[in-house]
Amino acid sequence: MTEDFEVERGSDSDGGRPTDRGRGRAPEQGRGEPERGDRGRPMAHPLGTSGRPVRTGRAETPRPLLERIGMAAIAAVLGLLFAGVAVAAYLGGELFLAVMAGIGSLMTLWAGALTLVRG
Repeated sequence: MTEDFEVERGSDSDGGRPTDRGRGRAPEQGRGEPERGDRGRPMAHPLGTSGRPVRTGRAETPRPLLERIGMAAIAAVLGLLFAGVAVAAYLGGELFLAVMAGIGSLMTLWAGALTLVRG
């Protein structure tokens, strides 16, 4: 086990037992070597050198229609809850809370609609 991890020996007072410091850190980490992926090749940075996201080899498929409908339904329920908070806050005289809840309702409903349209 001492070959895989850095282990520090304790002082003479504790009998020279190995301590836990350094455990869990592989020796190659932190020494300027690139991270390796599943196949042993160096991993690409998520934002390439140009600052744009790196495209992977797999094609992005749209979500199934049933999943999109379900997510849009959840967004509609949450949007209605926000709208209810907005109405209650307005009736209670809390104008700032009413405006914020109304904005939250509109944003949630907008996200649900985009989920249905764009997939």
